[in-house]
Amino acid sequence: MQIRMIRGLPIVSLSMEYNNRTIELTDVLFDTGCAATVFDTDVLAALGLYPDFINGTVKRMYGIGGTSEACYEQWVRDIRIDFVSLPSFRLQLGSIHEPYGFAGIIGIDYMLQTGLKVDFEKMQISYSIT
Repeated sequence: MQIRMIRGLPIVSLSMEYNNRTIELTDVLFDTGCAATVFDTDVLAALGLYPDFINGTVKRMYGIGGTSEACYEQWVRDIRIDFVSLPSFRLQLGSIHEPYGFAGIIGIDYMLQTGLKVDFEKMQISYSIT
């Protein structure tokens, strides 16, 4: 995964697969300071993935300047993010594209679970698992 610096922020492109549908995302923030991975609800609707209002949990996502947005945190089964298939992954779904301009934010939870390694000299991210 290649890192592009856009307006001083590390942006990556990745694909996601769920329910035999695949989407390509070109505007995902790579954020080591974000505890949880979150994707925009409208973006994930293209995969048939929607907030689970019954089993999910409402969380507050805090952005720049302390502003917050409500999002839903839920377990998602059999999802592929980039080249890694995850049998079960806790994901947050919220409205982030309009206020922040990202289709998603890759948080430290995904980075740790998949063993991401970042080479800032080459601006490249690699996986220790696939």
